[in-house]
Amino acid sequence: MFTLHSRLEQDTIPVADLPLSRLVMMNDARFPWFILIPRIGGITEIHQLDKANRQQLMDESCILAEALMSAFRGYKMNVAALGNMVPQLHMHHVVRQEDDAAWPAPVWGVGTPEAMNEEEAQLRIQQLVPLLEKLIPELLLS
Repeated sequence: MFTLHSRLEQDTIPVADLPLSRLVMMNDARFPWFILIPRIGGITEIHQLDKANRQQLMDESCILAEALMSAFRGYKMNVAALGNMVPQLHMHHVVRQEDDAAWPAPVWGVGTPEAMNEEEAQLRIQQLVPLLEKLIPELLLS
């Protein structure tokens, strides 16, 4: 059974459900930062997914990355599935700019996260969702 890890629940804002994954947004105004979490219980690593779900996750990741780069005019897309602090399988997608707060280092452990207010969060989601809706007809908004 799928349940969202408490740390992901605490640090993110729900966005939508894709065919395989829950899409959430990290509550950090410094970066357009979204996370895919496959809705399969007990999975901690990509290789634990069966072949079809592995391919679906990669497809969703690529679609999300493309939409994020378009929506936020990114310079570079960082994609990572670390799981060191949160064992539940999840894939970070962070749009990077050459002048962002962490460039060129990874975003983890750099500075202090800046929480968004409701209006800022909804604006960021509204920049992304129309692009995703064109690419994923089965998208279910949270």
